[in-house]
Amino acid sequence: MEALDEYLGLPVVPEDESDSSDCSSRKRHKSKLPLAESKRPLAKPMCVEAHVESGFHKTCRICLEHVREAMLHHRWQEAADYMASYTQVLQDRNKVEAQPHKELVWRMSTEILHNLPNTTVKDYNIIYERMKHSGFKHYLMICLEHSFHLMLHGDIEAAKHQVSMAESWRHGKESVSQLQRIRLIQAYRSLLDYIMWCEKKSTLSKDNSFESDSQGMHTFFRLASTNLQEILKNPGVWDPFILCYVEMLEFYGDNEEAQKVLNHYAYDNSFPPNPNAHVYLYQFLKRHDTPDKKLMKVLKHLHVLVPSHELMLTYSCLLLQSEKQSHTQKALGVLLDMLDFQCWRSNLDVWKCLHAVIHQLLQREEWATSVQMQMALRNNWWPALHFTSFHAKKDLEENSELFEVKASLVEILCPGRSSRYTAEMQMLTS
Repeated sequence: MEALDEYLGLPVVPEDESDSSDCSSRKRHKSKLPLAESKRPLAKPMCVEAHVESGFHKTCRICLEHVREAMLHHRWQEAADYMASYTQVLQDRNKVEAQPHKELVWRMSTEILHNLPNTTVKDYNIIYERMKHSGFKHYLMICLEHSFHLMLHGDIEAAKHQVSMAESWRHGKESVSQLQRIRLIQAYRSLLDYIMWCEKKSTLSKDNSFESDSQGMHTFFRLASTNLQEILKNPGVWDPFILCYVEMLEFYGDNEEAQKVLNHYAYDNSFPPNPNAHVYLYQFLKRHDTPDKKLMKVLKHLHVLVPSHELMLTYSCLLLQSEKQSHTQKALGVLLDMLDFQCWRSNLDVWKCLHAVIHQLLQREEWATSVQMQMALRNNWWPALHFTSFHAKKDLEENSELFEVKASLVEILCPGRSSRYTAEMQMLTS
């Protein structure tokens, strides 16, 4: 509601500023220095013309106050009644003052409709169409939002019509922000082509009429893929669009192109770091029976970005199954990184995997050095995170198997420390 406060002209003065101004005014009042002795000339007072509020603007302001008050108290029908009158602000001929009010009408009207019972699609269409024709500044985003609403109501054809109109719309010199919005709209038009492709695909599988519908299905694939190829050349986070594109490529057997797209999305340095990109690549490789070596390479990058990701347990198991000794120590580090996070504290699978890793390390002479290297920075806080008497009681009550696994590891992970977990274990089992 801060924007509303600004439009309503509500003063926002920090206490510090008001206090300092009062203090400075008192100091000026007590000053005994004659004005003539001032070395700097006084600035000439400027004549500031007071803003005279017209009756039209006053009516709109009061109406907006009522709308705001009704929305704050969730009186949606009352807010709708006042909003019906407030929309007259769109007729304001002063473009500078009218522009922010246009966005307010758009945002507030849709919010009121979302919360009103028995609202129809026609009500939304009226608002969106009126706002699209009230000015060009928000035209593209209003079209996109209108398309979202139509999609939610299952009218895919009308939704595509909206984004198609927005895609072909131009106004004046194309700015950077306008170009970015057009790219976003193009991406969502491709998403709608994908939805239509999915509908054709489901019809095809039910009717088994391959020849009759396959041509129309391929048409939607061509429309979607052509646009997505261009969109994905622009750095950004394009997760839902990547998944749609890869699914279509896999359906037509173009796995090489699908893997190329996913590799580009995951490893191109011009794109922002995105854990999902590595997850999608891993899932694709897993579906196509890729060797473990390549899977571990992908998960290695994911571990750098999100050490607490659920796939790190899979990564640890793959490392443990490897014949290289260095991979066992790496698995130890990955599992300890997971257990640094509270969300994995009581996960039995993680602790059992850690137990298996340490069991392998114990077969080597240098096992103590390997464990100490990983625990060097954890010794001060790990006991409090995992091995207190509270944890012992809770683990024993909720999962006795977890209690046993942790109890077998406490002296190895935290040697030479008086562990409350061990003491509690001895007391509870005696």
